[in-house]
Order: sequence, then C-alpha cells, then structure tokens
Amino acid sequence: MAVSERSGRGRKAWRTGHRNEWLAALYLMLKGYQILGFRLITPMAEIDILARKGGYLVVVEVKSRTRLDQAELSLLPDQQDRLLQAATRLCRSRPALGRLTPRLDLIALSPGRFPRHVRNLMSSGRTRFDP
Repeated sequence: MAVSERSGRGRKAWRTGHRNEWLAALYLMLKGYQILGFRLITPMAEIDILARKGGYLVVVEVKSRTRLDQAELSLLPDQQDRLLQAATRLCRSRPALGRLTPRLDLIALSPGRFPRHVRNLMSSGRTRFDP
C-alpha cells in the first residue's frame, strides 16, 4: 500500500517511523558508524538500519515508546533471531560483507530523552548498554 493510500493514522506512524530511523542513523554516524542502508527487506525480516563499524555488520532495530525501558523490551527474542538470520544471510550473499561479523543492536527512543544504544543484543538476554 502506498503512503498516499494509508489512513491518516497510518501515514503519521509511517512518517514518525522514518523520522525515528533518521534520528537513529544520525546518532550512529556521530558515534562512527557507516550507514549502509535503510528499511532493507529480506526473506526473514525488515532491517531498519544496516550499518558497519570496524569488523561488524550491524543490524539496527529502532524502537520508540513513551519510556526507554519499554522500547528496550519491545524487541522480542523471535524478532532478534530473525534479524540475526537476515544479517548472516547478507554476509554470505555479498562478498564485500563476507568478512564482517553480524551483530544486532537496538536504538531505543523516547520523547524528550537522549537515545539509548544497546549493543550486541542477543536472544539470551545479554546486552551491553552504551550511553
């Protein structure tokens, strides 16, 4: 469905999602990440942001909620697994990415708050918070 065909509420959510992804990308660029793409569709999942830093191919999920802790908890383990599978497949299918290690990060956004970057998010629940 095209943006123009969406309901008013759907259109607003779509625009808000894009704005949040751009804010997250800007935040990552300030931290030294190279942005490789936005909203990449794969058979397993849609990747909000694909980035590179050092030897890592970083799949970044952007979540926005009224509170940062809600945003952090909104990425479920099955979603994490699908996103990591998508990253692994990208590494295998593109020679330029083949030497990179896939990693899943989360950018949590909340109105009026500084973004929170959760690095190396894993289904096991281990996370590394990076202010």
